[in-house]
Amino acid sequence: MAKAKSADGELAPIIIKKVKKGGHAHHGGSWKVAFADFATAMMAFFLLMWLMGSTTQEQKGAISEYFNNPSAVPGTSTVPSPTSIQGPGGASTSMIQLGGGMELHTDAASEDGPPKENVTVSDDAAEKRAEQIDAERLNSLMDQLKEAIDAREALAKFKDQILLDITPEGVRIQIVDHDRRSMFPLGSSKLEDYSTKILFELSNIINNVPNRISISGHTDIKPYIANNYSNWELSADRANAARRALLAGGLPPEKVGRVVGLASSVLLDSAVPDSPVNRRISIIVMNRRTEEAIMHENGTLLSVQPPHATDPESAPVAEAGGTGAPVGGAPAGGTPTADAAPAAAPAAAGGAPSITAALSQYELVAR
Repeated sequence: MAKAKSADGELAPIIIKKVKKGGHAHHGGSWKVAFADFATAMMAFFLLMWLMGSTTQEQKGAISEYFNNPSAVPGTSTVPSPTSIQGPGGASTSMIQLGGGMELHTDAASEDGPPKENVTVSDDAAEKRAEQIDAERLNSLMDQLKEAIDAREALAKFKDQILLDITPEGVRIQIVDHDRRSMFPLGSSKLEDYSTKILFELSNIINNVPNRISISGHTDIKPYIANNYSNWELSADRANAARRALLAGGLPPEKVGRVVGLASSVLLDSAVPDSPVNRRISIIVMNRRTEEAIMHENGTLLSVQPPHATDPESAPVAEAGGTGAPVGGAPAGGTPTADAAPAAAPAAAGGAPSITAALSQYELVAR
């Protein structure tokens, strides 16, 4: 230790203090977490400001309505019943329904004017709109079928045997026999190979619409002579063979609404009862009215027909393959009988009868 002289001549100690410098302790990265939270909050804030600036007054009212009355289950509400103070409540079918809660955001002009009445859609208007959509869908199906018959090889070769038209029951597809080419061997219910290919192609097209189908089998006037087996059983078996081919082609089983055998009761060419065109399979893609009539099983399709359809002068000359005798050849409410075909013959004398005329004959036989 060095010493220095003081003022009085005495030696005073000199103290030298040495400080050793070392590294600072690690402070951690907690400030980074705090800064990230701050940046996230600012981003969310400015995003909210941008969204609020870009929404309309109606959308703001809808958002406000949702937060006032949220509900995860349609038809239930977490708030009390609607009152004159609270306004309309209850759950919405969507999370945010535009136009809801507008009582919170109204301008002075609307408050001074008369209150607006709630616009409600009547059942008749809704039913009419549903039928219009169904008709447009079936018309589109008709166009698809016409295009497919011309474009697809499996259908184009036999286009002279495929008949298309629209009946009061829906879109009707008829596959008829030709002079030198039949869908089935004589007296058999086994499909020929070309017939199976046609049905496969048709199943793919029919599957494009949700409508159900009706399948009916028809024969000519020539009687089928066998023990307990007539044209009624044969036509029903052929209709079921067509059903199986459609299902094998990809048609869901639940889309088949009805399968019937009509024997020779509804002739396509009544002037020539034994003509090959009378031997046919008729597939009807049913409209809503026909589906509802079948589901009610009321035994008649009078409700399907439009009001003017029952007029003999204005009734369309069209066979309805989706109605008639039940599978197996039984008339409505009766047992299989071969006498039903002659009973309907007078109705066919002046042309192909309507479905109501055929059903009237069946009911008379059943009685």
